[in-house]
Amino acid sequence: MSEPTLGVVAVGNALVDVISHTTEEFLAEQKKDFDMEKGAMTLIDEYRATELYSFMGPGIETSGGSAANTMAGLASFGGKGALIAKVAEDKLGEVFQHDIRSLGLQFDTQPLAVGPATGSCLILVTPDAERTMNTYLGASSELSPNDIDKELIASAQVTYLEGYLFDREQAKQAFSVAAEAAHNAGHRVALTLSDPFCVDRHRHDFLGLVENHVDILFANEDEIKSLYMQESFDDAKSAVSDNCEIAVLTRGEKGALVVSKGKETFVESEKVEKVVDTTGAGDQLAAGFLYGFTEGMDLEKSLRLGVMAAAEVISHMGPRPEASYADFLKKAA
Repeated sequence: MSEPTLGVVAVGNALVDVISHTTEEFLAEQKKDFDMEKGAMTLIDEYRATELYSFMGPGIETSGGSAANTMAGLASFGGKGALIAKVAEDKLGEVFQHDIRSLGLQFDTQPLAVGPATGSCLILVTPDAERTMNTYLGASSELSPNDIDKELIASAQVTYLEGYLFDREQAKQAFSVAAEAAHNAGHRVALTLSDPFCVDRHRHDFLGLVENHVDILFANEDEIKSLYMQESFDDAKSAVSDNCEIAVLTRGEKGALVVSKGKETFVESEKVEKVVDTTGAGDQLAAGFLYGFTEGMDLEKSLRLGVMAAAEVISHMGPRPEASYADFLKKAA
């Protein structure tokens, strides 16, 4: 086993998020003409991205991507990490690289010189704070096994894989290469399922990944039920306990739990005065848990940090922390 110098290396999409408030009526209108599902992520092409962007009201633009958001949260706790993700040699790509590095995170993936532009995610937030995502993967979809730095992977306690990236065959191959490099170094592999519709599209491959390569699985209630095709959360929870070392399962306002070695650890959700935007809740819960886990904290304390981080991010617009997560460490203790 090699001695790790980083807590987490993440492999995921590099996207610039555009977040705007909208109405239920606008979503219903868009759904009639386009394959847009409230509360889920829909893949779109560059033409549709340009069109939808023109319809959106005022909003905020920020570097995003699920795994990148998690790494931003990890850095806010004080953790050390790196990101493997693909941007293009364009203005948005430069902005994304600068944002990641400014957080103290390592980002050395070679930008794409020829091909699609840096990806974007157009996020519509309805009055109930639910987010509906429309993603143009762009250069992110070009991530390949050649982009996986095996030495970097071997330097981290945990390699964290973003399920959204699973929509391209070469990304699946990249996951396999990353998982193999992590295990060869004697370290763990974590996976976030990302979205129930993503699970529906790739259930067979996800099951194989979880059973053969994943040590830590992150999923919400809908995602874990989709993975094991169960109507009951309890039945899905029982299924996953047989397939990976640690499963971190979230249930929104019902709290979150860790299932490991036949035991369950439950943490209640934090009270939030007003839920503004649920974008990034799962990403930040993963950030808190991974920080605690890689710092040697027990499962309960690690999960509590994750729940605190999730509560902070849903109290404002945007998927990344506005408060310092390091302030949560004394509270969790």
